Amino acid sequence: MWTANSRSVGLAKIVIPFKPHKYQQEIFQSLKRFSVLVCHRRFGKTVLCVNLLIRWALSSKKRAWRGAYIAPLFRQAKAIAWDYLVYYCKDIPGVKFFSQELRADFPGGSRIMLLGSDNPDSLRGIYLDAAIMDEYADIKPQVYSLIIAPAITDRKGSAIWMGTPRGHNHFYDIWQQAQGNPDWYHATYKVTDTDVLDPDELARRKGEMSEDEYKQEFLCSFEAAIQGAYYGTLMEQAEAGGRITGVPWDPIMQVHTAWDLGIRDRTVIWFTQLSPGGEIRVIDYYENEQESLEHYVNYLHSKPYVYGTHLAPHDIKVKELGTGRTRIEVAEKLGLKYTVVQNIPIFDGINAVRSILPRCWFDKTKCKDGIEALKQYRKEYSQLLKTYSDHALHDWASHPADAFRMLAVGMESIAPTTPIIKLKIPDYAQQRGAWML
Repeated sequence: MWTANSRSVGLAKIVIPFKPHKYQQEIFQSLKRFSVLVCHRRFGKTVLCVNLLIRWALSSKKRAWRGAYIAPLFRQAKAIAWDYLVYYCKDIPGVKFFSQELRADFPGGSRIMLLGSDNPDSLRGIYLDAAIMDEYADIKPQVYSLIIAPAITDRKGSAIWMGTPRGHNHFYDIWQQAQGNPDWYHATYKVTDTDVLDPDELARRKGEMSEDEYKQEFLCSFEAAIQGAYYGTLMEQAEAGGRITGVPWDPIMQVHTAWDLGIRDRTVIWFTQLSPGGEIRVIDYYENEQESLEHYVNYLHSKPYVYGTHLAPHDIKVKELGTGRTRIEVAEKLGLKYTVVQNIPIFDGINAVRSILPRCWFDKTKCKDGIEALKQYRKEYSQLLKTYSDHALHDWASHPADAFRMLAVGMESIAPTTPIIKLKIPDYAQQRGAWML
């Protein structure tokens, strides 16, 4: 059992009904302000996360201490961590639970929140003394840099990144950043390093999984292929073939864009050029969220590109409830003319992407986030059936992948490449629509 000195409830000690195994105890004793933990499946990391937050909430001397457990999705936070939070706080006098907000308030002002990175609004504007990001490989990369890092800055709060690998993505980057840094703690717990799981059960799991699945989930391999990834092999081939590199903009060719338009979700834009030889040069990438269409039109204006075709999904023709106008009508008033891509089944669109990826060259710097999303875009895994479904997992990689699908499906709508003989850069402030060809 864990005990914690408690200032908030007026008792010398509070007993928490959690008995950590020796590896969880090792983590607790070794944590620094910034810690990266790569743990095999069923290690008990979520239970550890919740109990760390409870212990800190009880013992912190900071006024109105705030701690957050952040999962990739809000519904995951509820399904995975809420019951643990309620159970381990059951013997603490005066704790109030708010099930709708997934929040526990402690006497004295401390608070624990369970959050999801799929709702960035729930993360903005708060301060944090401790942030634990679980399954960080599945959390949108910008969540830490744009939201969590500012939230912990003024209070000099701590951050923990935890999870199992998903290839060389942002979790791999943060794990690499921790290597050799004396101010950070990092540890990897492979199933071969622990005795947490029953050997017979582990052998059974190994027999049911592919070699890459087992390496990724239980041996914590960043090198194993991402399971269920639609474009994983093709993106590996692009990298091995030197097609993820520096891809400069060619000013004598038009730039075409492919969009996934969101209102509450993200809007994503890919910028491409088609060479006379049939290469698809992916030269730029942009994403943002909760911005008006005018913001994105102005962003296009800010680029020196001469544009050709702008590809958008079919739902751009849907009328907005507030205005009664479609987004395609709004765009035309702003001087942007979209070509609406044919509405075909998603799986057919995925196959269209597969057909063009061998022709694609990606700028590794400007398109870094989009490239990672294409690597990560994958099928949804059913825990009940222990298999991958026919549906795509909706997470941070979905919107970039959807926008790239517009490029693949709408490729026939793009006119054959012709050099721009005379390049005229108009005064955008005076000529809102003059930049269109």
